[in-house]
Amino acid sequence: MFRTLAQRARELGITLRQPPPEPTTCCGRGCNGCVWEGYYAAATFWREDALIAIEAACA
Repeated sequence: MFRTLAQRARELGITLRQPPPEPTTCCGRGCNGCVWEGYYAAATFWREDALIAIEAACA
């Protein structure tokens, strides 16, 4: 997803911020508030922000 949206943005001449990095500190125990939950929230926000920028450039 990150690569596809970043490529589309480049084609439109848009510079997007870097997508969030994957966590490296997960212990694998399924903790409440796992680092992956924060990552998925950040990834969703990045995707929504990228789509808004791409749609604005196409309008």
